[in-house]
Amino acid sequence: MEHDQVRRAVREGYARRAQGGTLCCSETGCCSTQLPGSKALGYSAEELATIPAGADLGLGCGNPVAHAGLQKGDVVLDLGAGAGIDCFLAARIVGEEGYVIGVDMTPEMVDRARESARTHQFENVEFRLGEIENLPVADSSVDVVISNCVINLSPDKARVFCEAYRVLRAGGRMVLSDLVLVRDLPASVRESIEAYVACVAGAAQKDEYLAAIRAAGFEGIRVLKEAPADAALPGAADGDGAPAIVSLTLEATKPTTR
Repeated sequence: MEHDQVRRAVREGYARRAQGGTLCCSETGCCSTQLPGSKALGYSAEELATIPAGADLGLGCGNPVAHAGLQKGDVVLDLGAGAGIDCFLAARIVGEEGYVIGVDMTPEMVDRARESARTHQFENVEFRLGEIENLPVADSSVDVVISNCVINLSPDKARVFCEAYRVLRAGGRMVLSDLVLVRDLPASVRESIEAYVACVAGAAQKDEYLAAIRAAGFEGIRVLKEAPADAALPGAADGDGAPAIVSLTLEATKPTTR
């Protein structure tokens, strides 16, 4: 599957979702109608009550902000911010002294997030149009990078991790929630564009995913949470119920010296 083809399919799928549709091109064979709600992913009712209603599209696979240890004054970058749920949660924590940048490659998502920020007067949040493989963010300018079920969609994950490393300040942290594989997917799922848009076919093997983070220069890589994710992904589980896909939340640190 060509990288440009993948990016186009992902962009088109998430544009439909931003406009109120599904992620899929057809009415069947897609996991998007079976995604768990945000509460099931670890968001509390109190958290969800503090964000604009239009920011929660239920597209994540975890709650990275809850594990990020954000502090007042932090500068936070969200890779693949979507409609902005994690950006708005982070903005509440970092306060007026801090700042949150959300990057997404889908214009419709960026427009939706910007409108929510404007309407609800989030002055410390900015949404930028761009690809996570080529971040529109300056070197060594961010304290914490977060991402929620987005890097699995990238056809060049190694590049994403190198970009995250570049924009982080020395000693900065990366906290991700994402889908990874613990065994091979059936070929029919792996080759499906709809499955790719729905976060399935693009997932990397867990060991390869962690190795790519390490190769980018990160240290202290630690899995904070891991859970099977096959239930929401038709065609991914085998006959004996062994999981193929897990949802990971992990952290990693950019060294203070090199």
